[in-house]
Amino acid sequence: MKLPPPTPKRARIFLAAAVACACACAPMPPADHVRVSGQVEATDVQVAAQVGGRLLELRVAEGDRLKAGDVVAVWGCGPVGQFAIRSALLLGAERVIAIDREPARISMAAQAGADTIDFSAEDVTERLREMTGGRGPDACIECVGLEAYGRSPDAIYDRARTTLGMATDRPTALRQAVRACRKGGVVSIPGVYGGFVDKLPLGSAFNKGLTFKMGQTHVQRYMELLLALVQAGRIDPSFVITHRLPLEFAPEAYDLFKHKRDGCVKVVLTP
Repeated sequence: MKLPPPTPKRARIFLAAAVACACACAPMPPADHVRVSGQVEATDVQVAAQVGGRLLELRVAEGDRLKAGDVVAVWGCGPVGQFAIRSALLLGAERVIAIDREPARISMAAQAGADTIDFSAEDVTERLREMTGGRGPDACIECVGLEAYGRSPDAIYDRARTTLGMATDRPTALRQAVRACRKGGVVSIPGVYGGFVDKLPLGSAFNKGLTFKMGQTHVQRYMELLLALVQAGRIDPSFVITHRLPLEFAPEAYDLFKHKRDGCVKVVLTP
């Protein structure tokens, strides 16, 4: 990919500060609590902790929740979703169904062994029913969050309300996960939500007896386990990195990621 000229110095300083703030928001254990083999790249450690940690931290993946033979549906095939797919398979899921519309992300999910649904071409809820014999997935992992996109009436409604400043979140994917999940199943929400969620089918969740799990990543709890898996070669977090750019190109990198150009899934910025 041909890079444009770097942005003016002031913009670079501002974006560097923004990157630093974003990194600061991802809790990392103290350095003296982490021992890293020389064979493990520092980038791998960071990705495993900040992204892979999100996956094994998903409570649906806890031993008493995810069982061998389970069918897991994952909404969103960005970095968090990609680790969700691989972790579910690693923990014994019989089948993982990945939902997205971006070709590069769908292709990456398929390479991991997931079946895929392009939500721009198919009705997600109906397709999941077909793929699970009318039962629904045992666990639904919603990795999209408050900026969900879709063409269904409720998605258009969400976009109109957020555009007009009448709502903060667009929970289209969360609604689909609740509707699709089987009776007694688990809905796990690593996707970030920031305010009030409108039109959530809580009655459906209540009648089906669903369990909800959500929240920030407990990095310190899972760091040692993740590092051990990386060192043992069972997890290679570098697969998710599609672009590496100098830090001075941070604005261009964010634009690349935001608009999903050039098959971008995750960018690593090098100082």
